[in-house]
Amino acid sequence: MTTLEEMRANVAAIRARMEAAAHSAGRRPQEILLCAASKTQDADTVRLSAQLDIDLFGENRVQELVQKCAAGAYLAKPLHFIGHLQTNKVRQVVGAAAMIESVGSHHLLAEVEKCAARAGVCQDILIEVNIGQEAAKSGVAPAELDAILEAAAVMAHVHVRGLMAVPPVRDNDADNRRDLAAMRALFDKARDRRIERVDMQWLSMGMSGDFENAIREGANIVRIGTAIYGARSYPAR
Repeated sequence: MTTLEEMRANVAAIRARMEAAAHSAGRRPQEILLCAASKTQDADTVRLSAQLDIDLFGENRVQELVQKCAAGAYLAKPLHFIGHLQTNKVRQVVGAAAMIESVGSHHLLAEVEKCAARAGVCQDILIEVNIGQEAAKSGVAPAELDAILEAAAVMAHVHVRGLMAVPPVRDNDADNRRDLAAMRALFDKARDRRIERVDMQWLSMGMSGDFENAIREGANIVRIGTAIYGARSYPAR
């Protein structure tokens, strides 16, 4: 388990790198949120890290989200769901997460709307875009983005707040930045369309290996796990 002091040093180093990347792009560091991707971390570790300069938490797994919420692990900081979400688990996430970042299909969007209506809430979401069009990843294809935004716009219980992406792992910065820049272009185009009830406020992209590039290309949420908590330890199957 990574200690509090180790996490404190890690977060300070990440913040310094975020600030430098923002300044290099002529941006204000204050406009960029640090999301701690706390997948596989236990509630005690997450609770310790919540004392630090972290803006919000992101969970990839519904069971972990439910357990850590029950344990009060996030110390009232916002919680986003950032992983692949199965439709049969949507009801456990709606209302529990301040934002569902990974809405990447019409089917999932409809299920979030249905569950939010039943719960009597309006669920903030991001539309996940499969910017690399990788078969193994979820998310709408770039060409399908307009259609899903228009579908969401007429739903009473979801509120689109922006876009999210997990770009392909690339061998060099130039290719990585090309993917990130393509996401920013989609974000700008969607914002410029001014679709009613679709607010392009958040662009969530960038992880431990590429968050500086993401900031340079316009991200205002970066999702960082390993650089905060250290290498993940997965239980044996």
